[in-house]
Amino acid sequence: MKILLMGNPNVGKSAFFSRLTGVNVIVSNYPGTTVELKKGKMKLGKKLVEVIDVPGIYNLEPTTKAEEVALKMLKEGDLVINVVDATNLERNLYLTLQLLEKNIPVIVALNFWDETKHQGIHIDYRKLEKILKVPVVPTVAITGEGIKKLVSQLNSARPRRCKNTDKERWIKIGKIIKEVQKIKHKHHTPLEVLEELSIKPLTGLPFAIFVLFMSFFSVRFVGEYLIKYIFDPLFASYLPVVTWLSNLFGPGILRDIFIGTLINGNVDYTQSMGLLTTGLYVPIAMVLPYVFAFYLVLGILEDSGYLPRLATLVDNIMHKVGMHGLAIVPMLLGLGCNVPGALSTRILETRRQRFIASTLMAIAIPCMAQTAMVFGLLGRYGIKGLGIVYATLFVVWVVTGLILNKAIGGSTPETFMEIPPYRLPYLGSLMKKLWMRIRSFLTSAVPYVFLGVLIVNLLYFSGIITLLGNLSAPLVVKVLGLPKEAVAALLMGFLRKDVAVGMLLPLNLTMNQLIVASVVLTMYFPCIATFVVLFRELGAKDLIKSTLIMIFAAFLVGGLLNMILNL
Repeated sequence: MKILLMGNPNVGKSAFFSRLTGVNVIVSNYPGTTVELKKGKMKLGKKLVEVIDVPGIYNLEPTTKAEEVALKMLKEGDLVINVVDATNLERNLYLTLQLLEKNIPVIVALNFWDETKHQGIHIDYRKLEKILKVPVVPTVAITGEGIKKLVSQLNSARPRRCKNTDKERWIKIGKIIKEVQKIKHKHHTPLEVLEELSIKPLTGLPFAIFVLFMSFFSVRFVGEYLIKYIFDPLFASYLPVVTWLSNLFGPGILRDIFIGTLINGNVDYTQSMGLLTTGLYVPIAMVLPYVFAFYLVLGILEDSGYLPRLATLVDNIMHKVGMHGLAIVPMLLGLGCNVPGALSTRILETRRQRFIASTLMAIAIPCMAQTAMVFGLLGRYGIKGLGIVYATLFVVWVVTGLILNKAIGGSTPETFMEIPPYRLPYLGSLMKKLWMRIRSFLTSAVPYVFLGVLIVNLLYFSGIITLLGNLSAPLVVKVLGLPKEAVAALLMGFLRKDVAVGMLLPLNLTMNQLIVASVVLTMYFPCIATFVVLFRELGAKDLIKSTLIMIFAAFLVGGLLNMILNL
């Protein structure tokens, strides 16, 4: 049995899905498309049934891929839980009436029921149930209120046969609202005042800058705290074991692979480049703390309802570079990891927008793993070193976007976003989402780091690194101003950019060289995980175009930056 969760965007479907299925979730694409579906299992009586979180849509008259998929899913599903925002009943009922016309059992969940009381909205849900002739259950998905009652009524849901034209639906919705909903006047709460201030450009832009500044300050503070007080002491206690293994292996290939090169006769987690040293330390002690902090902050911004406001504020700016406001979502996700950033470009309607967004994200948005490494390399130089890197990437993002917008034919359509009210994030839901993201990072990042460290060691042993260093010396040394040994880091950038940046540590580079290397590594090519996702999202032809743009821009900017810094 397949149960479909369907509703408009921002109605709490994800919280519903989490409540019904827990955290064991499978994410896959609908066959033949790039539209992502979340699937999980739940117990219904003695049976195990499948629950599918269908992408948020406003109606069943397809204008986007997500709406096309939703329409196809209706033919495959056995029952629909229509999640409705009870604070915006009139708009949500349009999709509800369309679902009732599809001859499939429907049960309506009036979500955000607690907020209707705060906003002075009274809905007679029993009368609504009689009018619609399907079960209607008030719910608060983030706390679990009403979920048990809703599940108990799933078996009683039956299909309804009805047919309406577009005009008839709106007439019917008007009558329903008049009969079941009453709104009492109430004064604005402080939260509602903040909602208005944070959406108006004059007050919203300074507020956005403040929110983003506090977000990244929080990420850095939490990340550094975890490294200093948890992960570094943990690896310090693990050092005697690694030293013992190093002595056990003795000089030779085994020690070089598992422990790496000894620095002044001792094991060094950041420089030894062994599987059990750098291979573990980089992803777990240097990267994971910042990834944890970033996804925690991102979850709060998502669940509080701030991201749609940010998208609205930056809509005009995004149109200048060939996208609309929703493109801020892939950029923000890309700051955590480029893989979900690339996947999230699906929210953009046209192929042109998805190509521009993917290219700009891959070329100028460093993931949190790489950001952590850049902070580690240049942090001692303060704002002087870090500021140049991120200012350069910002300029590259803007200039490349302007060029792509002019060079690629087509227009950027408007988007209409539903802006939810501010809500206090629910801790349980926040932690579940955080755990899912951290688990995904651990299962995808650590194996690539291990693979990358192993490959680089084998390349060193075979002499290939030395050969490539000699061949690329004119470009790497004369244009970028880097030692030819840095070619190893450039090669590693294809596997894991964070490890590649970490490989610059043993080279004792100057501040200027570290700046150039960090910028070039960010720009010149996506890591292999992102590369695979971009291949799936863009196709071979567009990926080749995007890659050529990245490589050309990386070496052009790296060369110019090297010249400017050495003046």
